[in-house]
Amino acid sequence: MSAYIEARESSRYWYGEDDKRILEVLAGRYVGANPAVPFAMRTFSHAGILQTEAGLYEMNLAEKLPDARIGQYAYVYGLVWSDDERSIDSIVEPFGPVKLFLNEEMIYRSSVVEELKPKAQAVIPLLFRKGWNRLLIEARCTVAGFGCCFGADEAKVRIMQVLAPFAEREGSAGWVYSEPVLESLVQKDGSIMDFSGTEAGDERSWLPRMRWEAEQLEMSNCERIFGTPSCRSAAYGWTSLCLPAGDAEILLEGSTRGSTQIWLDGHLVASLAEAGAFSIKATASAGSNELLVHTISSTAGWGFALSAQLEEGGPLNFQAPVHIHGYDGAWLYAGPLDPDQNLLPSDVCLTSQLFNVINGEGELAGSTYWSVDAPQTRLRPYYENAMLSNKWTTGNATNYGRWDYPLGVTMYGLLRTAKELERKDLMEYTLSHIRTCTDLYDYSMWDKEAYGFPSLNHQLVMMRMLDNCGSFGSAMLEAYGQTEDATFLRIADRIADFMLQKLERKDDGAFYRLCDGDYSANTMWADDLYMSAPFLIRYAAATGNSAPLNEAARQFLLYKSYLFMSDEALMSHVFDFKYGKATLVPWGRGNGWCLFSLSELLERLPLDHGDRPALETFFEEMCAGVAAVQSESGLWRQVLNRSDAYEEASCTAMFAYAMARGVRFGWLKRRDYYRDTALRAWQGLTGCAIDKQGNVYGVCSGSRYSYSPDYYMYDLRTVLNDNHGIGIMMLAGVEIGRMKEYMNNNRHMPMA
Repeated sequence: MSAYIEARESSRYWYGEDDKRILEVLAGRYVGANPAVPFAMRTFSHAGILQTEAGLYEMNLAEKLPDARIGQYAYVYGLVWSDDERSIDSIVEPFGPVKLFLNEEMIYRSSVVEELKPKAQAVIPLLFRKGWNRLLIEARCTVAGFGCCFGADEAKVRIMQVLAPFAEREGSAGWVYSEPVLESLVQKDGSIMDFSGTEAGDERSWLPRMRWEAEQLEMSNCERIFGTPSCRSAAYGWTSLCLPAGDAEILLEGSTRGSTQIWLDGHLVASLAEAGAFSIKATASAGSNELLVHTISSTAGWGFALSAQLEEGGPLNFQAPVHIHGYDGAWLYAGPLDPDQNLLPSDVCLTSQLFNVINGEGELAGSTYWSVDAPQTRLRPYYENAMLSNKWTTGNATNYGRWDYPLGVTMYGLLRTAKELERKDLMEYTLSHIRTCTDLYDYSMWDKEAYGFPSLNHQLVMMRMLDNCGSFGSAMLEAYGQTEDATFLRIADRIADFMLQKLERKDDGAFYRLCDGDYSANTMWADDLYMSAPFLIRYAAATGNSAPLNEAARQFLLYKSYLFMSDEALMSHVFDFKYGKATLVPWGRGNGWCLFSLSELLERLPLDHGDRPALETFFEEMCAGVAAVQSESGLWRQVLNRSDAYEEASCTAMFAYAMARGVRFGWLKRRDYYRDTALRAWQGLTGCAIDKQGNVYGVCSGSRYSYSPDYYMYDLRTVLNDNHGIGIMMLAGVEIGRMKEYMNNNRHMPMA
């Protein structure tokens, strides 16, 4: 037996059979450890270094520094914050000679082969220490090229967010790069000069520019930020002002270059028909007041100037309307916009808002977002909470606001637990996490188009495989049943289109992973039944269209034909079409994904559905095969048919969930046997894998695949509070409780 905790530490020791109390502790620990930390709002220069679709930073210095001479050097410099020690692999694609330094230590120097071979890649391990980490790249200009592409491998999963160095740029996102210099700054011993000072104290000039030139500061604000319009154009300005105490009359004074409207906390306080000076009175409330200006260009120019003061008192200072890192200004701006489009202030003063931008002819030309009063610089929201490492772990930072498949299970578990416990606060927390992703869905799609790679919702935007969308999408649709949020369904439409129309299939229609060039190319994973079927089931219910439900049923039977090990009634983890063989390794969680999802399908599948008899048989076969290899502790093992494999908690919770449902819904003929099997599993989990604080032990980290069971048994170790296990513990607890209630209500019913 794998003794993860002492009996006295366990939830079972303290709470006994009080399953709802255990659910409260599990959910409470998760919420407490994952506070609702929002996306970071940062300034970002779109004239700086952008990313490729693969997430690599494109440091093509031949384009950025066209006047550089052959033999000159330039430097690219950035900071990476890490909440814990974190290892990831990086990729370098050199265009010419480059050296990479991490925290002043050279960790890579390009070879001549890499420099001359187009698209040559070097994989460089990075070990970020806790706190700030300095990345510096030295590049030398050659006839062949100048610079490199650099970034994280699997960038949409293992995010590497780079912030600007130097005190003057503190809080801004993105790399800085130097003007060309004649001499290398790398010493003979490989060390480099100190780059930790201020930008003002550095003899090199760094780009992109962050301050206006003197003549630009003389221009009106809209012309300075957006340029002089060649046609009638509009812009918004958004700020806030704060009254320390009590409502008060204020004066808003200034000048405008064209027709202008001003709103204070959504109320129109000024409508100015033409250019000129103005002075208006308005009533402001105690605390923060939102101020919105809409101004239209004219022959007098484009822009406005505005100040505020108490009618009986001193001046009032404007403040940025949202918390922005890397900006000491007070105003956000959007433009150039259609001057005839009228929006309500409540639809404008949002960080989720995109605006229809116009070109020089006044025609619609796509979308834009909020700009700040700095050269070619916009506001940009970033996901900067928990980050995955090479070990598929996230450390101790909050997971709030991330869209990925383990958190899809977690959100589903929280939704079911909130409903079971009638906890409105828990429901609101879970919906808040989901909406943090979905509210900025349109923005995140635009962000990818504008900058090459998204700053948030990475997996949803860069949807390439079922892992990226199915699990969290299913939780989102579960939440749709509570909210009927139209954005949820709109995102679900895109996911469904991907699954049903774009996803790779074998000739018989089975989903599989094409993944050209990857280790997992041309494979089928048992996991993908969970990554697809629960979403398709809920999408069918949400839309009233039975086709997705039929597809889910079809996929189960197709996957069974490839992966089912009939002699043991277990599922092989993967079928590798490169070898034409299944791995024949029944990984615990892979089987758990399958049985868990099959129970979800049987709950929704009509009794007269043509595939139902075969699917019920499949469910009974798998339950029998799984139950036969349960350990004495009640847990199942990491490799199900290996008695020397460690006992693993997440698959145990999945099996308990599925069997409890099989008993409750009557799909299992030997109900007493499976009732006892599920109860032993729950007793094992609460006795040795869930402690009294709600910590979860014994959950295997994220997996690749192998034909050898040793990989699963010895390379994949357990991780405390791993996201693959927390949600399913809650789901198992909910279903065990419902099974007990069912048995109590039907205790006189004969059990086979």
